[in-house]
Order: sequence, then C-alpha cells, then structure tokens
Amino acid sequence: METDKLQRCGWCEGDELYQRYHDDVWGRPEHDDQVLFEFLLLEGAQAGLSWITILRKREHYRAAFDGFDPEKIAQYDDHKRQQLLANPGIVRNRLKVDSAITNARHFLQIRESGTSFGDYLWQFVDGITIENKHVSMKDVPANTPISDAMSKRLKRDGFKFVGSTICYAFMQATGMVNDHLLSCYRHQQCAELR
Repeated sequence: METDKLQRCGWCEGDELYQRYHDDVWGRPEHDDQVLFEFLLLEGAQAGLSWITILRKREHYRAAFDGFDPEKIAQYDDHKRQQLLANPGIVRNRLKVDSAITNARHFLQIRESGTSFGDYLWQFVDGITIENKHVSMKDVPANTPISDAMSKRLKRDGFKFVGSTICYAFMQATGMVNDHLLSCYRHQQCAELR
C-alpha cells in the first residue's frame, strides 16, 4: 500500500511523525492496562499544548517515566520529582509531573481492587468502540457526555489532569471512539478492529 496516496484526516498532514501516529495508533482499540496508563499520562501532559508537542517528546517520556510502569512511577520520591522537573525532554510542569505520580498510585488501587484498568475505562463505552461517522473535522466534538462521565469518575477516584476534553482525546487515541473521518482510509480499518 503506497501510504503517501492515501486519504487521511487532515490534522495529521504535513508531519511524518503525526502521520505515522494517525496511521498506526490513533483510533485503534487498545485494552492493555499499561498502554492505557501511558496514554492517560501523555494526554494529561498535553493539557494546554498541542498533541504534536507531546508526540515529539514521547520517547523522552518513556525514558524519564520508566517505560510508563505505574508500579515504578507510584514510588517516585522528591528526588525523582526534581530530576523530572529538570529534564528538558518532557514538559517540566510540577502539577503535571505530580499528577503522573498520583495517577500511577490510583491506577494501582484500581488494579488491587480486582478490576483491570482497561475494564475500568472501557465500561464507559460498554466495552465496544463508538463508531462515529464524521465527514468534517468540525463535526468532531472536543468532549461528549461520555467523556464528561469518565472525567467525573476519574476525578472522584483521585486522578488528576483528567478533564472531559482530555478524556475525549484519550478515548480517540485508544479507540474507544472511532473519529477518523469517513473519507479517511483508517476509518474502516479501525471499525474492523472493534
């Protein structure tokens, strides 16, 4: 398949990294707990910034946050916090760094309760990808009643940087919703993965 001839969602055009992310990751249903945790951490880091900024820093995040291992992140102390805040490869925002540690601890609490993080999150869409049929990017919402409910529950359970817009972006990234435009070649491919 010659990828440069394919019709894609317009937001990824013009940047090879963005295009690879669109083609290989965005909208593909993800159920792995640690990958879901990674996306929750990255979406929180993105708050107030563009996603491409975080995408370009993703490997730095992976190295700085021990491969997004929640068990390790939950143990971070003040010394590790200071190291992270001095790391130019990530967004050096104290609240965002602290939220990653807090969220790792709450991730572990959910798992210790006997529920997988995947089940905890996918319950908001009844375990099945919501197939949207958008024809234009202006049709794609920034949040929905489902992302509102997810945000409310995550906040209630102690998570930080999990507003409704962040939750909706998380749902898009992890394939809880298929927001590829109908004209995009990935729309049907992602629909077949659900």
